[in-house]
Amino acid sequence: MSDATNSERVIHGLTEVDYVVLLCYLLGILVIGIAFSARNKTATDMFTAGGQSPWWASGLSAFMTMFSANTFVVWGGIAYRLGLVAVAINLMYGVAALLVGYFVAGKWKALGVKTPAEFIQLRYGTAVLHFYTWTMTVFRMVTTAGALYALGRILVTLMPLADGNPLQDPATGNLSLYWGIIIFSSIVVLYTMIGGLWAVLMTDVLQFIVLNLAVLFVIPLVITRAGGVAAALDAAGKTVVDDAGNTMLSPIAGDYTFLFLAGWCAVHFFMIGAEWAFVQRFLCVPDAKAAKKSTYLFGLLYLVSPLLWLLPPLIWRVVEPIPAGASGEVILRLQETAYIDACRAVLPSGMVGLMIAAMFSATASMVSSQLNVFCGVLTHDIYRPLAGAKTDDRSLVWVGRGLTIVLGAVLMAIAVAYQSLGGAEKVIVAVTELIVVALLAPTIWALFSRSITAAAVWTTASLSLASGAIARWGLGSGGFLNARLPEISAWVQDNSTTVKTCTGVVLPVVLLLIFQLLSRGTAAGYQRVAALADREAKQERQRQVVASRAPAYTVAVALVVCGLMMGLLLLLGDSQRPLIGLFAVALLGIAGTIVAFASGTQRKNRGDSDHAQK
Repeated sequence: MSDATNSERVIHGLTEVDYVVLLCYLLGILVIGIAFSARNKTATDMFTAGGQSPWWASGLSAFMTMFSANTFVVWGGIAYRLGLVAVAINLMYGVAALLVGYFVAGKWKALGVKTPAEFIQLRYGTAVLHFYTWTMTVFRMVTTAGALYALGRILVTLMPLADGNPLQDPATGNLSLYWGIIIFSSIVVLYTMIGGLWAVLMTDVLQFIVLNLAVLFVIPLVITRAGGVAAALDAAGKTVVDDAGNTMLSPIAGDYTFLFLAGWCAVHFFMIGAEWAFVQRFLCVPDAKAAKKSTYLFGLLYLVSPLLWLLPPLIWRVVEPIPAGASGEVILRLQETAYIDACRAVLPSGMVGLMIAAMFSATASMVSSQLNVFCGVLTHDIYRPLAGAKTDDRSLVWVGRGLTIVLGAVLMAIAVAYQSLGGAEKVIVAVTELIVVALLAPTIWALFSRSITAAAVWTTASLSLASGAIARWGLGSGGFLNARLPEISAWVQDNSTTVKTCTGVVLPVVLLLIFQLLSRGTAAGYQRVAALADREAKQERQRQVVASRAPAYTVAVALVVCGLMMGLLLLLGDSQRPLIGLFAVALLGIAGTIVAFASGTQRKNRGDSDHAQK
């Protein structure tokens, strides 16, 4: 493709072919959601997939639950602005997931609970359940809204509108970010209402394959655009990104120090090990061994993939550097659109549309996952006890769908407000550092401790959240206590990373350790959980739960359709026909591999079952 054509495509956004591919892909995702919605006959089916999810589907879904349009806007933006720092941050997810797989994942499945909220209620009581439900709902609404904001930021850059259109942003001539968020969020909420956890799992696996293949094709094209590997590395090594002289090839820069990375890893150990959307992945597989395997897969993928994912925006900084004297608003816009700018500059027509569709699907699945788990908790653990014996599974499903609309509307409102809050990066990093360990550390602690009680939850959460909030918004830059405590405020601001790590990670763990040392005997909540785990162990010996083959075959069929659709693009005569053809062949090859793997696994499971019966 010529540079002139590339330039034209950057200016005009998506082509007609891209729109066709985007529409076909989204319709296909919708069909998958509808097909698997038929499996949602009970609340258990809707929120834990009946415990029949294959371990690989659970692992890939957990990977994609961490993954959304935020990956392209937030981490892609950091890669564009700071370089390898973004890769180092994302590697911490992999380390945290491997630790969770070894210590935590199997214990969750062995408990016998249907939802993580059920464990909270048994272990700590109803009051703590309500506290966790509402606090975690607010937290996840804020971070998930960030994904919707990121999706809107990506898509509006690609959709120019005619002058006078009421949906147009006069400054850019494209669809305005406000209307983009409203429109795309509405589509995501509609999709979420249709599918349960089965639909989330399937779309996660499909988007994982399509997105990774698309990125593998983008990397060499962007490197070529930068003048080759040597030229790109040389330019990145000479690009200074902070006052300390760090370049784009340094793993730390600015506020992202080694201490931050250690704290980020600790934060995400507690998030992956106890955040309800991830725990849901541990519970939807047949046994504890499968829960461990799925989490190991998640961790290994995050040790390998971040460099691949974040190379395009990193190299794009070399191709399109930040202009000298650029304002903060201009830099924010450049970094938040760097990923998609790189893709649409080098990919041929059709593949851009497929990549955008997969980004949309990634965000839809992430939002769907969060809405699914929180609507499940609100329906199963909050509404059902209030409704009493009058309710049944069918009415619970409709209550859950109604709650999806309500939470979806809240998501839209928060997402629209993101731009005035300084963009997705600032909000997501701050909220995650503040809340995760304070809320989730007591949950993981309770998996191992016999004696700890609800008092530890209230003390740990209240002291950690209060101290973290004061450090950030009271004593931080522009804080309301700066005038009264100038010396303390200055010290906090000079040591902001250390203070955030201490209040967000160290303090909650220290408080729990103190409670552990002071507590005696066995808590009543531990006895209730242990009794349930014993019953589950006896029932598991009596039943043989086998992972369903339907996920593998569904994904294989979807990949065949995508491959054939890419094959049709060969008829358009694009100058990059060999690239499109190779992409189509790769999709068809992966589909065949999945079918062979699923068939072999099914034969092994059947043989194991026959042997057990004998």
